[in-house]
Amino acid sequence: MSADYIAAIDQGTTSSRCMIFDRDSQIVAVAQKEHVQHFPKPGWVEHDAAEIWRNVEEVAGGALERAGIDSSRIAAVGITNQRETAVLWDRVTGKPATPAIVWQDTRTDRIVQGLIEVRDLDWYREKTGLIPATYFSGPKLSWVFQNQPELLERARAGELAFGTMDSWLIWNLTGGPDGGRHLTDVTNASRTLLMNIRTLEWDPELLEAQGIPREVLPKIVSSSQVYGTANGVLEGVPVAGALGDQQAALVGQVGFDAGELKSTYGTGAFLLLNTGTEPVMSSHGLLTTLAYRFGEEPARFALEGSIAVSGALVQWFRDQLGMIASSSEIEGLASTVPDNGGAYIVPTFSGLFAPYWESDARGVIAGLTGFVTRAHLARAVLEASVWQTRDLVEAMAAETGTRMAELRVDGGMAANNLFLQLLADGLDVEVIRPVVTETTCLGAAYAAGLAVGFWSGIDELRSQWKQDRRWKPGRDAVRRESEYAQWLKAIERSKGWLTGDAG
Repeated sequence: MSADYIAAIDQGTTSSRCMIFDRDSQIVAVAQKEHVQHFPKPGWVEHDAAEIWRNVEEVAGGALERAGIDSSRIAAVGITNQRETAVLWDRVTGKPATPAIVWQDTRTDRIVQGLIEVRDLDWYREKTGLIPATYFSGPKLSWVFQNQPELLERARAGELAFGTMDSWLIWNLTGGPDGGRHLTDVTNASRTLLMNIRTLEWDPELLEAQGIPREVLPKIVSSSQVYGTANGVLEGVPVAGALGDQQAALVGQVGFDAGELKSTYGTGAFLLLNTGTEPVMSSHGLLTTLAYRFGEEPARFALEGSIAVSGALVQWFRDQLGMIASSSEIEGLASTVPDNGGAYIVPTFSGLFAPYWESDARGVIAGLTGFVTRAHLARAVLEASVWQTRDLVEAMAAETGTRMAELRVDGGMAANNLFLQLLADGLDVEVIRPVVTETTCLGAAYAAGLAVGFWSGIDELRSQWKQDRRWKPGRDAVRRESEYAQWLKAIERSKGWLTGDAG
């Protein structure tokens, strides 16, 4: 039988899934399973990497079963993943040495502050495209070594391996303790605060600053090449692509040209702008990151705006407040009122990300009066992602000198029609949803498929992208700008919460 399909594993913040695509980029089958979120202390977020690997094996088998095929029909498998989550494991036993520290975790705030005190922000920005923040995985590993020095000694001795989730999955897929490949692709490496964005290699000065031995780190490779052959459920399938989830969404949205951008609304929200083959350093709070690298072609770079809490705010509204029974209910509830009743929710549960980068900010609900109902709060939940996106759009306009005319969106919240209309109104741009909104999985599939010749090239991929629906802005400028001004006031209330310096 011919290998007519591509598989993609999407290891996300709250769940893992496997999708199978055909040559027309259409979804053939999907299987998904959630994993437990651990919150051992305020600001701490952990995952069990062993549980995640078991789930990945389960969903891969489930997707094959639902498609009615075996692994011989799969031409290649690609991986996309939550990017900055840090995993440290034993090379011999294959077991995690510590819980995985999730990208949302803020325990490294003192380490980050120490890095800033030693070097100025421009030094880090020029080397990495980033600024020190609790977001990135290098300081997380530094925290582990500072608090468990015996693990540092084991790392120096070559007994331990470190990586983001792509590394953990590639290693396990290709054999684990029995010859597994210890690799990471350039997009994930660019989110560690350890890789030099110009050389695409681990930077000795950055490693020294964070107390991390080179022996523990994976080899940095392309986003699209054959890394090895899978064992287990996907026996014999080439493991041939890896992209951080947001870069995968850019690829899935076929954003291959400089100036093209997308915004993904999942647990967090992320706006990526392709800037071409040269990194553009931001002076307006954006991050410079790798967009992708296919084979031996020159790497492509992007400017990124990161929002920590987007879809996660809907989950919080559901689980912590009990305001709705399921996430899908929020659209109907928010539609029962014409506006937010004057209430604004700033969901800075882990500090403010781009373009502010205020780690001591915490969430606030501002503008509450006796008039506000749960329906108004439901609308404020959706608008929080709108206004956070507006913050990023303003920063990108200041960076590039141009304003976008349209925005391609994807992710779980892209199914919410009211949210997308609010987004068009708040940004004053047309918002476009593609037919296939699972663009993170699709991007990973594209990377793997290109590596093995399943698709001929990016022109073929472009021809397969199709629009599902378009939303046009309908809010008058005075109202839009007044509401955005109120949002900025609410942002100021969230700042300095841990230090008492709120505006």
